[in-house]
This record gives sequence, structure tokens and C-alpha cells, in this order.
Amino acid sequence: MTGTTGLTELLLSRIRDVADHPEPGVVFKDITPLLADPAAFAALTDALAEVAGSTGATKVVGLEARGFILGAPVALRAGLGFIPVRKAGKLPGATLSQAYDLEYGSAEIEVHAEDLSAGDRVLVVDDVLATGGTAEASLELIRRAGAEIAGVAVLMELGFLGGRARLEPALSGAPLTALLTV
Repeated sequence: MTGTTGLTELLLSRIRDVADHPEPGVVFKDITPLLADPAAFAALTDALAEVAGSTGATKVVGLEARGFILGAPVALRAGLGFIPVRKAGKLPGATLSQAYDLEYGSAEIEVHAEDLSAGDRVLVVDDVLATGGTAEASLELIRRAGAEIAGVAVLMELGFLGGRARLEPALSGAPLTALLTV
């Protein structure tokens, strides 16, 4: 495959729209066909690993749950450590936590603080940037652990939900890379 046009076409061809999931009126972007295709999954991993390299990242953080699926192979391909950011109560031992607001209610995420240090530059990887709440909370959590933000990289940005605008102040100049924008 050559160039971004080929990558874009490949990725888009492997993402399935599921109408009315998880509720009526929502079109869910299902990435499981992409993950099931080894060529598409490898191309996605390579593209995100290139982002990790270009940002000077030393670690990759994956956001629960699909960010684990994408972030772990990206970290491996880029030769970096992988750190999971989990929903509250899922990690054993001492953690740092960060609460954030959702459209309806709130949520909390956690990380093992000892897995990040002052010398780390962290790339946050996830499947989708929607409203930006989880990504924004992860950036705060990473900074509280003493690390720097290298950037955020996602497979797909849902541009109509305004996540980029919400996230940009928290990025403090670090790049936000979306391989696809829908």
C-alpha cells in the first residue's frame, strides 16, 4: 500500500456503520472488521507507530478499552512501553485517579503512577475521539504522574462532536493526530 490515500481507503473500507447502537439515532463505528483483517490492522499499527516516533514519545498510554487493542501493538512496533489507563477500580495497588464529566453523569479513570516518570513523553492512543472528555482527563492524569504529553493519536475523529476544540487547550501545543475524520 502506498500513501495516505491508500491507507485511508483501506481503513474506511474495514469500518462498519451500525445504525441505532447503542441507542436509537446513533450510528456506531464498528472497528472489529478492521481488527479482523491482518493487513488493515498492521497498516493501522504502522501508521500509529510512525506518529509515536514523530512525537518523540517514550511511552504509549492506551485508553480503556479499545485504546488497549490499538495502543499495545503500537507501543511494541515503536519499541516503547505500554501503560493502560483504566476505569476506576480496575487496577490493583496504588493508583492516581482523575474524574471527568460525561454528557450524562461522570466517570473516573486511573493509572499506576509508578509506570510514568518525569522523563517520559507520552502518546495517548485511542480508537475514537468523540467529545474529548476521556482524552482530556487522561492528559491531566499523565501530567499529575509527572510525565509530559507527546500527543494524542486516534484512528478516527468524529468531527461533529467537537472533541478537538475541547482537547486542544489541554494538549498545550502537543499534536492531535486523527488518521480518519468523519
